[in-house]
Amino acid sequence: MVSQTERKVESVEKMCGGKGRVIIERLMGEKELNGKCGLFAHVTLEKGCSLGYHEHRGETETYYILEGEGVYDDNGVSIPVSDGDVLFCKDGCGHGIANTGSGNLDFIALIIKA
Repeated sequence: MVSQTERKVESVEKMCGGKGRVIIERLMGEKELNGKCGLFAHVTLEKGCSLGYHEHRGETETYYILEGEGVYDDNGVSIPVSDGDVLFCKDGCGHGIANTGSGNLDFIALIIKA
């Protein structure tokens, strides 16, 4: 178990060339995930913020939208997203996400090594 007080929370400005800040609460680290998972985190994009377009090599990434509204960039194709949507970025592909709603955009991010 990783208690809430043990979790690392960081704020990253202009992540991957995006706008504003991205707040990342790492739910578990590589140690707990046996090196097979690069990231398992709760991510928050405040109103008007974005996580810029980036590519994945040797790994995949899945987003599960918990709350809010946004636009997901799936290899140059814009897709509106909201609560309950699941998005998948394959190895060798790229993605980004922007908060277009009036509140926070919260999602779970999971990076699995290929």
